[in-house]
Amino acid sequence: KAVISDTLYLPLYVFILSVFQIEVQSMKVDCKVTSRFAHTVMTTKALNKANVSQEVSFEVELPKTSFITNFSMSIDGKTYTGVVKEKEQAKQQYQKAVSSGQTAGLVKASGRKMEKFSVTVNVAADSSVIFILTHEELLERHFGKYELMIRVKPKQLIQHFEIVADIYEPQGIAFVEAYGTFITNELLPLVEKTVTDKKAHVSFSPTLDQQRKCTECDGTLIDGDFFIKYDVNRAHDIGDIQIVNGYFVHFFAPANLPRVPKMVVFVIDNSYSMVGNKMAQTKEALVTILGELPEEDYFAIIVFSTTFVVWRPHLSKATPENVKAAQEYVKTIEVIAGTELHDAVMHGVKMLYEEQRNNTAPKNMVLMIILLTDGEPNTYPRTLPEIQENIRHTIDGNITLFSLAFGNDANYGFLDTLSKQNNGLVRRIYEDSDAPLQLKGFYEEVSSPLLSDVQFHYPDNTVNSLTRSHFKQLFNGSEIMVAGRLNDLNEIDNFAIELKGQANTQKWETIFPDEEYIFGDFTERLWAYLTIQELLDKKSGTPEEKGNATDEALRLSLKYNFVTPLTSMVVTKPEDETKNDMFIADKLTEAASYPMYSAPIYYVDGDPHFIIELPDQNDALCFNIDDKPGTIFNLVRDPLTGIVVNGQTIGDKKVIPGNKMHTYFGRFGIIHEKFGIRLMVSTKEILVSEKGKQAKFFWTDTATVKGMDLQVVKDRSLTVTLRNSVKFLIILHKVWQKHPYHQDYLGFYTLDSHLFSSNVHGLLGQFYHGLEFEVSEPFPGKDPNKPDAIMFVKEHELVVTRGWQKDFRQDVKNGEKVPCWFIHNNGTGLLDGVHTDYIVSGLFKTI
Repeated sequence: KAVISDTLYLPLYVFILSVFQIEVQSMKVDCKVTSRFAHTVMTTKALNKANVSQEVSFEVELPKTSFITNFSMSIDGKTYTGVVKEKEQAKQQYQKAVSSGQTAGLVKASGRKMEKFSVTVNVAADSSVIFILTHEELLERHFGKYELMIRVKPKQLIQHFEIVADIYEPQGIAFVEAYGTFITNELLPLVEKTVTDKKAHVSFSPTLDQQRKCTECDGTLIDGDFFIKYDVNRAHDIGDIQIVNGYFVHFFAPANLPRVPKMVVFVIDNSYSMVGNKMAQTKEALVTILGELPEEDYFAIIVFSTTFVVWRPHLSKATPENVKAAQEYVKTIEVIAGTELHDAVMHGVKMLYEEQRNNTAPKNMVLMIILLTDGEPNTYPRTLPEIQENIRHTIDGNITLFSLAFGNDANYGFLDTLSKQNNGLVRRIYEDSDAPLQLKGFYEEVSSPLLSDVQFHYPDNTVNSLTRSHFKQLFNGSEIMVAGRLNDLNEIDNFAIELKGQANTQKWETIFPDEEYIFGDFTERLWAYLTIQELLDKKSGTPEEKGNATDEALRLSLKYNFVTPLTSMVVTKPEDETKNDMFIADKLTEAASYPMYSAPIYYVDGDPHFIIELPDQNDALCFNIDDKPGTIFNLVRDPLTGIVVNGQTIGDKKVIPGNKMHTYFGRFGIIHEKFGIRLMVSTKEILVSEKGKQAKFFWTDTATVKGMDLQVVKDRSLTVTLRNSVKFLIILHKVWQKHPYHQDYLGFYTLDSHLFSSNVHGLLGQFYHGLEFEVSEPFPGKDPNKPDAIMFVKEHELVVTRGWQKDFRQDVKNGEKVPCWFIHNNGTGLLDGVHTDYIVSGLFKTI
């Protein structure tokens, strides 16, 4: 896996699900960076050493800001290469493939800055497969440097393992650092670094023996993060312009400029949904941020729920006394009521304008609003577009609005549009223990403006297809980039540029000769990358203008072979004359956390807690079933596909007197009637019976039977794929064997639920084809940390409680929090009938 902080992520993680006698022979990451534009190629070769064919899964994590530009795989000497297509066309091809039982690969969100690309192919005995993935990304400058962070977790010893990075910067390289979290004193000499005036080369290539944890063991030391950090020389305040093949790119990050004072209004959500950690973390971060305000800045604080409250009626100078008073006020903020964002932001705008009119603060200050919320506005009568338009009209380009979307419930798309319409940007703050650091890190990026209203004017009639050339601010440690095309290469000698920025106006003429680059068309691809990003970000204008922007972004994505939110890459691998396996790489957007073609996830995990994720409604429902241990419930029953899933509960080893009896699922029975297969999964073993024959497997094996594929990740999970049908995931939760109360239990997840027929039913199955519901405004409940609401569902009005459950698919130990509306009393009112209707007499009984 690769996690690359802020700027660039280099993939280096291949996970072989079918690990039995699969040897990864070589892995290489080759990254070429030319003038901040990174071109990364990852090549992996795996060999199936078994005497039977096996599935090999290639999985790699990429930065969300990168575009995949190529993917190919070579099997038995034949190479299959991806083709970029318009998304709807790819979707139709994908759905056709799925309906005929074929496989598909997708890019899925997998973390804060990552998305995961994975495909699975069948490899014959004693045959090899080579995967090659290429992606491109423009590196952004943060805190005065560019950073490449390569997370390396190959999970096994690799015969040929190599990381190579070549950096070329015509401005000259100021410094290069290279190190790794896993680098021991013995490995340190293997990190080779060569730096000349304009070029840097970094490599790391340990031998098989050097990778070993110890002389006689097979464990690998290569497990952690590898960093490359660098910056360029900045000798001229005017910036640096490079021209290649008629395309130019202009980099502007002047050194030694004094910061411009600012007036900032913090607008903080304190609605009920911020209860608990969110509010505590926000207060902690805000106290720290206030303490670091320069004394020449002015600030205000507004907290909002159904109404808003202003700390002081006017902005205050950031004197030690005022900052201390503000910090004490922040500590007293408590959660209450709903989310009325509109009036709070509008009042912040009013306060900034009043300061300007009254001349109470120095002139030429940067004006900004920092908005933090964890939900979407839910106080009517204004619609979301009306809120956006009112704020945009009132700000009128004079104030920068930054939004922080706290947690998964925040309406990222709404905040993204709101911010970009007002010259700002949005960041998602993840609801983890480091949320205060995330908040503080974002603020540090925008807290030191050096210039405001920066405008670049290029010579008349000499350029076309220009990317954005007007920027509201330039912040310390960052960089502005403008790209475009020259009308006439003969006019290079007269290429004069004028920069207008508050406190800085100058004009110059210079010559920008062509250079020899690592990959020659980088300026054109960089221009296309920037242009596509800006077209996708277009949030203002008429519907026709927005439509034209989307059309142009699609045209450029197809022309330059970029996998963007408008396109997908399709790889078709012929198997025989009647069937093709198809893989599709689909780009996600931050606002859409779920793959375009994936169904919602329905699962049961825990006490037993049932969770119904509904991405179309950006929400989830959950309920619990209380019954005695040993009860068998029907989870899924589909008479048309012949698939049945039952689960049997177990209890704790010992119940503490006076405490509730907790139950979990300890066994599952899966029936595939069309193939005559029965599968029993327990915490100890896996039994498959087919027409009188029986086979036993354990949580260390992988098996394939007719009509059913079983893939085991040791002591972690079992993936059950029913041929021509759906896929289930069973999670094994292991508990300390000598634990006095608890014992091992199982979690059950339905994947590809849309492949069931309309007749599917069961405790989970009844939700497979969607559910309509509405939830009223939250109000205080019995638990002050968990608000209640009225849910309208299936002609019932239910009192539901906002809480969360856990999804253990990615993290078996800790799980990932899923906010949901909890339906009480064993799901009464949500379920068809009552929970006892779903009790069956045996693990393989259908009634």
